[in-house]
Amino acid sequence: MFDIYDFLFRQYKDYTFVQILLESLAVILGIVSVVFSKRNSIWLYPTGLASTVIYIYLLINWELYGDLIINLYYFYVSIYGWWLWRKPYKNDNDILKITKNSYQDWLKSVFIFIFSIIFVLVIYILFNKFDRWWAYADIIMTGLLFVGTWQLAKRKLENWLFLIAGDIIAVPLFYLKGYALTSILNVVLTVIAVYGYLAWKRILRDKK
Repeated sequence: MFDIYDFLFRQYKDYTFVQILLESLAVILGIVSVVFSKRNSIWLYPTGLASTVIYIYLLINWELYGDLIINLYYFYVSIYGWWLWRKPYKNDNDILKITKNSYQDWLKSVFIFIFSIIFVLVIYILFNKFDRWWAYADIIMTGLLFVGTWQLAKRKLENWLFLIAGDIIAVPLFYLKGYALTSILNVVLTVIAVYGYLAWKRILRDKK
């Protein structure tokens, strides 16, 4: 038991109590946010924003500027999604209804993915982040999560597939970065995202 504990949490020996407490709170809020998302509830955004703000503060303290800029993107898209989800339903074609990606949505998703890859690549070059082998996987993960976050704001069913793929990659990556709690969070998020996809798919089928 001690070996498992030491394996998961030995990286926190140099962290302050406040940092550990804040990351724990951010993890809890992140889980709550995804649960609300699975339930198709707008409360996913205030809870998700609170989690993102805490991570932004921690990343500034840890001087992880690449991840900081990525979380700033999540903050912006969360504000955008919150605004979209607050719009009242007008008809069956309202953008707030759960729908599948159209051809135009897929084109936009490809553009966001390519843009995010180039964007994060530039950040990693500027901050000299290619000193570790997993940096390339980190870029792919970020692209998937960028697309998934945008599609979630649009209430597209396929957002879950991108989030699931990104979360799976994130599990080992966040551990390697020194975020054991956040790594565990992504295990939980992956499981919830699978249920979220099935729940949204059922809602979409029932409406049809």
